[in-house]
Amino acid sequence: MAKTKGGQGTPATVALTKAGADFTLHPYEHDANAQAYGEEAADALGVPYERIFKTLVAETEAGLAVAVVPVAGKLDLKAFAAALSGKKAAMAEAAKVERVTGYVVGGISPLGQRKRLPTVVDASALAFETIYFSAGRRGLQIETAPANLVTLTGAITAQIARD
Repeated sequence: MAKTKGGQGTPATVALTKAGADFTLHPYEHDANAQAYGEEAADALGVPYERIFKTLVAETEAGLAVAVVPVAGKLDLKAFAAALSGKKAAMAEAAKVERVTGYVVGGISPLGQRKRLPTVVDASALAFETIYFSAGRRGLQIETAPANLVTLTGAITAQIARD
């Protein structure tokens, strides 16, 4: 079950706990001036950029969808759209993303969102025993098996990141 360093519940941690999934919470001191939240988390926790995943939300022809990609890379919007059987995608407006997910930018978790959105996890996640992603607030990361993330979000996996 959950191993935490400070009991900090979020909708994401509630989802993992409800599912009986093993996970560890990793809090860190968030710098209010940070612009690159994923890199900040990786640096603060001493975790390689390839193992920390950022949650991005994009507009597709079918509506909003979630992309989970390593901090080390960028989202390939064309590959993301194709993974969802579409032709194009564009990053969604921050205010809309916050309204739909219930999370603030820099703390958006792929788990526990207000509305369940189609989700694509970059295939590179499957190469790791555990990965890290936002627990639903800035300064807090979840570490869990990629299979937990894929299962609980109903995600598909595809090569959607590029260097």
